[in-house]
Amino acid sequence: FDPRLPFPVLQATHCQMIKDLRACLLGQNLRVDCHYENRTSNPLTYEFSITKDNRKHVIHSTIRVSDNAYRNRANVTMHKNLVCLHLQSFTTSDEGVYLCELKATNDYTINQTKNITVIKDKLEKCAGFSLLIQNTSWLLLLLLSLPLLQAVDFVSL
Repeated sequence: FDPRLPFPVLQATHCQMIKDLRACLLGQNLRVDCHYENRTSNPLTYEFSITKDNRKHVIHSTIRVSDNAYRNRANVTMHKNLVCLHLQSFTTSDEGVYLCELKATNDYTINQTKNITVIKDKLEKCAGFSLLIQNTSWLLLLLLSLPLLQAVDFVSL
């Protein structure tokens, strides 16, 4: 119990709970999925980092500036209950312990963190469904090309 906080019960009800952290390869790119249970509508901040050679390196973050080595290779997408790191051109030099850290604005709890050891030779390929999450441009291209295909009579709806 913290006497400075008026409603100690809110501490448990407002936290973001990281449920799962997974890593997989999508072609030559690494994807790290940070699944969480969303218990508030407050804005979410995140940080993906890597620890290697006993040093922490920020890969992508809304909290701190990313390290130069990752700045042009990393991006993050957010979906319902999922924060997803995409690291381009993943190599063995990118191996290490990856950390996902989440924090909700005005949350009274400490940051939620979870880590995973990522070794290139031990990574699985990302599942088919993840392709939809990671890159929907092919679907958009298909939808945009339907009128053209109809005009050429390839598709009749």
